[in-house]
Amino acid sequence: MSATPVLAATLVQPGKYELREYPLPQPGPGCALVKMELSGICGTDKHTYQGFTTQYAGTGDGKQIRFPIIQGHENVGTVAAIGGNGQYADFEGIPLQLGDRVVVGANVSCGECYYCRHDFPYYFCQNMTDYGNNLCAADPPYLFGGWSQYIYIVPRSFLVRVPDDLPSEVAVLTEVMAVTVGLDRAKQMSAFPSEAFLFDDTVVVLGVGPLGMCFLMKARMLGAGNIVAVDLSDYRLQFAKRLGADHVLNVSQTTLADRLEFVRHLTHGRGADLVIETAGVPQAVPEALEMLRLGGLLVEAGNFSDLGEVAISPHRHLCSKSVRVLGVGGEEPASYGPSMRQMARYMHTYPLREFVSHRYPLRDVEAAVHKSIALDSMKVAIAPWA
Repeated sequence: MSATPVLAATLVQPGKYELREYPLPQPGPGCALVKMELSGICGTDKHTYQGFTTQYAGTGDGKQIRFPIIQGHENVGTVAAIGGNGQYADFEGIPLQLGDRVVVGANVSCGECYYCRHDFPYYFCQNMTDYGNNLCAADPPYLFGGWSQYIYIVPRSFLVRVPDDLPSEVAVLTEVMAVTVGLDRAKQMSAFPSEAFLFDDTVVVLGVGPLGMCFLMKARMLGAGNIVAVDLSDYRLQFAKRLGADHVLNVSQTTLADRLEFVRHLTHGRGADLVIETAGVPQAVPEALEMLRLGGLLVEAGNFSDLGEVAISPHRHLCSKSVRVLGVGGEEPASYGPSMRQMARYMHTYPLREFVSHRYPLRDVEAAVHKSIALDSMKVAIAPWA
């Protein structure tokens, strides 16, 4: 097996990709090899390409990406080889066979640090390794990201079998949809007698790229009332309407004062019950806090690249409003399977098959990343065998 060359789009430094060949490895004990079908381009991938290479800065000094890397952590493919005794069970205990379609868990926790031992979400792990991010392609067996024909599954990873009725162009959204576990946690987070997220609550989603769109859809599934989508792209805002948004606001066509007035008018002066910030830019956070009602909840989700600082007033924005802020740095393994089953269930209700708006082969990786940044795309995916 090792003589077979594998093609992978390799980010050798910010702004520079090379199409490289690597040897196809034989997986060791506790490892596996997955033949890739599709790998989504995440906001983190875009940030790394643009030069924002410090991640998880809230954990001390943060983690610096060591180049080169093979990006891609939103991965769906088929089991090509299993190491050791040839047995591998997915996260839900289902024995996997060669040829089974699987989604690859994006992160690998150590199981030994304080946070792992005290049952925190696995993205709290102080020694976490991330496919497509901090696993370096200079280290054998190299293939640690989905923008490759094969991805090597390291020990302590988890795979989740894809339901037969879920097409791969929807399954590739699983990791993104799994991050919406933050809404489930929101329902349990309250310093007040009522829950933080109630049936018929008004929800604002700032930034309706793929992650914001999944949060919007999840909020609708959980019984939200009015949902307001805010973005720069009319393309995405129209898609948001098809996923359940009641109102849309284009940032390029409105002022901050316009948007605040709209939300307050909609809520009889109170402000939104819940604001979900998935725009991926720091400047959206003060706006989110301004939009909240007294005691409202801000969910800050999915962005672990350090894009800089913003100014907020701890007294006006936080204390006097008694707001709650829930940071969601990633997904949880147990949310993968339910996310796939819910997407399969709602496929006929929502246009999930249209979520992947563009596909690119490995040789066009740079064009793919630029398209994912453009305002006329939704989820852009790499198809390594195209």
